[in-house]
Order: sequence, then structure tokens, then C-alpha cells
Amino acid sequence: MDRDFLSELFSDFGPVTLRRMFSGFGISVDGTNFALALRAGLYFRADEQTIPQFQAEGSKPFQYQQRSTAKVVTVNSYWELPARLFDDREELAGWARAALAAAQRAALGKPPKTKKPARKKSAKKANIPTQKAVTRKPAAKKKKAIKDKPSSQPSQRVARMRAR
Repeated sequence: MDRDFLSELFSDFGPVTLRRMFSGFGISVDGTNFALALRAGLYFRADEQTIPQFQAEGSKPFQYQQRSTAKVVTVNSYWELPARLFDDREELAGWARAALAAAQRAALGKPPKTKKPARKKSAKKANIPTQKAVTRKPAAKKKKAIKDKPSSQPSQRVARMRAR
């Protein structure tokens, strides 16, 4: 399915946003993804309220096979759109509204996305004592003497080392 076909398919439903996803497109309205258009077909978001509709039409949930383990994974939140709806855009628009409502209900059940705070360094890595330290007055800062020219005299330490 290409972008133009999908835009035309949802013309009775209203404007949708199509984003490249996997081997097809994610279809959304106002940031809420309610459908997937993949090589295998068109899948609508479903929940307890809408799954019986899909089952009555003989539809199946979205499935894919993992590459690493060859295990088949079933995603019960997306169900295949009945093929007859590709010819009836008005009825497809009704199913799309139900799928959008299911996606919005699912979004209400999730906590809102927030940015994760920056990771704190562990006490061992940062050399910070794990117990609360006794508060002490900060030590007075030592002022460094600024030398205009480097000394031609060797330091006392160097002189002692040479003397050995």
C-alpha cells in the first residue's frame, strides 16, 4: 500500500498523518496512532469493546515472526481490517473512528510520557560517601603566587634529589 492509496482510502474519515514504520506506515490523528498499514495488510487498533466486531468478520490479530527465534508473536491490540471495507469507504470511516476511540482509551490508561531525569552517578563511581557526612566549614582557599618569569633556580626538591 502506498501513501496516495492510504490517503484516498481514509478520505471519508478525515485527514490522517502517515509515518514510515517497519515495512509500511503508521496512521495517526493528532499524534494518536490508530492503524498500521503493512505488507501483510491494514490493521486497526482494537480493545475489549471493538474486538468482537473484528471476530464477527473473521479477522485475526496482527502477527509477526521474530527473526532471532522464529517465534510467532501475536499483537492483540491491532486487528486486520476486513477486506470488504476497502470497497466501502463510508463504513471504513466508521471502523476508523472506532479504532481511534480505542487508541484514545488505551492512551488514557497509560501514564503521560515525561522526560527521564539525567542519570545520577552512583556513590562508588563518584567517590561520594554513602552516609551523610558531618558538615564542616570550608577550608580557606590558598592564594597562588603568580610568577612573572620562571625561576632559573631548581626547586628545593630537585636540588635534594640531585644531592643524593
